[in-house]
Amino acid sequence: MKINQNTAISTSKALLVPYEAHHVKQYHVWMQDPDIQEATASEPMTLDEEYENQQSWRTSSDKLTFIVCAPLTEDVSLVKASTADADPLMRGDINFFLYPFESDDEDTETVTEGWVTGEVDVMIASPSHRGQGLGQAAVCAMLVYIQKHLDGILSEYGAKELKGLMVKIKEGNKGSRALFEKLGFVQKGEVNYFGEILMTIEWNEILRRDWWKREEAEFEEVTYEL
Repeated sequence: MKINQNTAISTSKALLVPYEAHHVKQYHVWMQDPDIQEATASEPMTLDEEYENQQSWRTSSDKLTFIVCAPLTEDVSLVKASTADADPLMRGDINFFLYPFESDDEDTETVTEGWVTGEVDVMIASPSHRGQGLGQAAVCAMLVYIQKHLDGILSEYGAKELKGLMVKIKEGNKGSRALFEKLGFVQKGEVNYFGEILMTIEWNEILRRDWWKREEAEFEEVTYEL
C-alpha cells in the first residue's frame, strides 16, 4: 500500500517503518532461514525476486507492510531512512493483508459486497529478540494505525467496511498463539492440512479490549523520509 510510505510508528517497545528497497538485503538474509520459511509458510526467493516483491507490495492495494525495528532512544519528529532502521536495528516485519469477507453461512458461502477481512502476520527474525514483547508491540501498533487510517486503507483497496481480523499460525508456534490469545483472538476450527490454526476476532471487538486505550495512548506517528 502507498498510504504508509511517509509514516513511521514509534512506541516504547518498537519502531515501525515502511518496507523500502534498502531493507531488502537484510530481509533476504532472514528469509534464507528454514525455520522462518516454515513459520511464515514462505518459499525461498533470490535477492532479485525479493526486490521485485518489495516494489510490488509498495504499490499493491491489499498489502500494508512495515519493518519492525528497535525502539527509538529519543523523541523525534522525523526518521530518516537508514538511520533508526539501519540493518543492525531491524528486527522483523509485520503485514496486514485484505481479503473479501466470506460469510459463515455454509449453505450459500456468500461474499458481502464491500466488506473485507484483514489478516495480520508478524515475524521477529532472531530468537534473541523474541519473548521480549516486541511482536506484541508491533501488532498493537499496527492495529492502532489501521484504526486511525481505516478510511484511507479501505479507500485504497476499494472496500466499505472491515469486518474482522484473522491470523494463521503453525500449530506448534506457542509464542504466537499466546500473543494473539492475549489480544482477544480465538481459535476457529481445527488444524488445517498445512498444520496451521486460524484465529479470529471481530474488528469492533478489538476496540473494546482492555489493552486498546493503553496502546492507543503511547502510539505516535512520525514522518519517515527516504
